[in-house]
Amino acid sequence: MHLDCCSRPHTDAVEDYLKAVFDLSALHGAATTSSLAALLDVAAPSVSAMLNRLAADDLVARPAAHRVELTAHGRRHAVAVVRRQRIIEEFLVRALDVPWEDVRAEAERLGHAVSGRLLERIDAHLGHPTHDPHGDPIPPADGEHDEDRPPPLSAARPGTHVVVSRVSDRDGDALRHLGGLGIRPGVGLDVLERAPFDGPLWVAVDGRRIPLGSRLTELVFGGTP
Repeated sequence: MHLDCCSRPHTDAVEDYLKAVFDLSALHGAATTSSLAALLDVAAPSVSAMLNRLAADDLVARPAAHRVELTAHGRRHAVAVVRRQRIIEEFLVRALDVPWEDVRAEAERLGHAVSGRLLERIDAHLGHPTHDPHGDPIPPADGEHDEDRPPPLSAARPGTHVVVSRVSDRDGDALRHLGGLGIRPGVGLDVLERAPFDGPLWVAVDGRRIPLGSRLTELVFGGTP
């Protein structure tokens, strides 16, 4: 895939790096060489070599020694990759009933092979969805995209009611567990109490008391209605 602004197509690896920088920047405010290496499961020297190539193509900038940012050019490409993957995820869940914990990996594999024309046909077939199965916003075909997310459930205070808007798709086992508990985008949670000494956060879902450890509460995002 490449946009008209580029003189050569991008490889699958380039797209993966651009999306990784996008995801890390949205979640943590910045991407670093070490966080990219961990996310992509590649060695640090390989990350450095790819970042040098991306910088030469004006896709990323290196404002500090280990910090990585998308340029305006790179962000356009990254958002296009994100749009494609999230539309495919929504299609796989809706049309083929692929479990939400498996859909990310399948969409990443399929996304590299789907043409822009086919993607827009899928989008139209789905009725132009605005969010994927995990609640992540689907960038529009044209116009600005806002990736901001509400705070994680770990920041919720006891006594509040939280409506889940997004659930991180990075951990398939956690997604399977949360889905089994009925915790998905659109579901309301009553935050009951936080156990002391790093104990679980107790929430109520449809009247059921459920303990959620810190690992899970960092994956669920939502806000008060």
